[in-house]
Amino acid sequence: MSRPKNDAFLRALLKEPTDFTPLWMMRQAGRYLPEYCATRKRAGNFLNLCKSPSMACEVTLQPLARYDLDAAILFSDILTVPDAMGLGLYFAEGEGPKFERPLREEWAINSLSAPDPYDHLGYVMDAVSEIRRALNNSVPLIGFSGSPYTLACYMIEGQGSSDFRHIKGMLYSRPDLLHKILDVTTQAVISYLNAQIDSGAQAVMIFDTWGGSLSASAYKEFSLAYMQRIVAGLKKEKDGQRIPNIVFTKNGGLWLEDIAAIGCDGVGLDWGIDIGSARRRVGDKVALQGNIDPNVLFGTPETIAAEAKKVLDSFGPGNTGHVFNLGHGISQYTPPENVTVLVETVHAHSRTLRK
Repeated sequence: MSRPKNDAFLRALLKEPTDFTPLWMMRQAGRYLPEYCATRKRAGNFLNLCKSPSMACEVTLQPLARYDLDAAILFSDILTVPDAMGLGLYFAEGEGPKFERPLREEWAINSLSAPDPYDHLGYVMDAVSEIRRALNNSVPLIGFSGSPYTLACYMIEGQGSSDFRHIKGMLYSRPDLLHKILDVTTQAVISYLNAQIDSGAQAVMIFDTWGGSLSASAYKEFSLAYMQRIVAGLKKEKDGQRIPNIVFTKNGGLWLEDIAAIGCDGVGLDWGIDIGSARRRVGDKVALQGNIDPNVLFGTPETIAAEAKKVLDSFGPGNTGHVFNLGHGISQYTPPENVTVLVETVHAHSRTLRK
């Protein structure tokens, strides 16, 4: 199987030369697009949308029809894995995801097991296969999972949290129980991501959304160590092509060197760190992905262009090792036309930096 016609995203992650800086956006298939909202309405609810391979394919492709993006990312949700573990995922209107059976009791934690991705998550694999066919080798497809710690936050809290008192209470009172949850979830994520690769994903990303809420020592023990195990367990090749991986810890800039040392190909950055200083800190050990503030997209076209150029200029000269992205997911309130400004600026300005 050959690389996609536009393989700049894969080349950048593998630190190979590119003619321009490739770009994709976290949550690029989302509520800021009217066409997405129409499909979601047709699906009836968010979970139906995730669990329908044809609709997941449809919304994955929508941003690529509108913008000149350099990668597609599977439309799914990080909570499909704990849902497959039997925790009873549901979405309350206006309140986000919740679990009917959060993990608080020792007996429930001890009976937790990793789901078979083809059995319990077959709809995700079907979506990956369908999206790959629909892309017709135009741009790469990214698969993804939540990190074990981030998944455990939802599994133990039962929903989003502002203080994480249940998971941190377990971390400091019964670390053995939290390690048990993280161990099973790590096994689940490795098999889930490898199944995505076998189904057609050409790169994979680990979203560690809540790792940055930990102390430095707790982050290394309860989040980073498990992501290192995942990276070690991932398939690195499929059909003769390298399958790069990206690790993203929101608010993880303090631990950049530690993240870069776990064997990943790329490190995602939020907007709280200067990408030029990040590049100096990790050298050419890994590619960097990021890292414009998503709220820049509420600015004027001139401001959006100027801020995008700042990120590219800060990364500095050289034609390798940078994937442009937002520092976190795009806001649902973003004017769609402002994304056009960002995409066109990144492609045009990065070409001038190659000369």
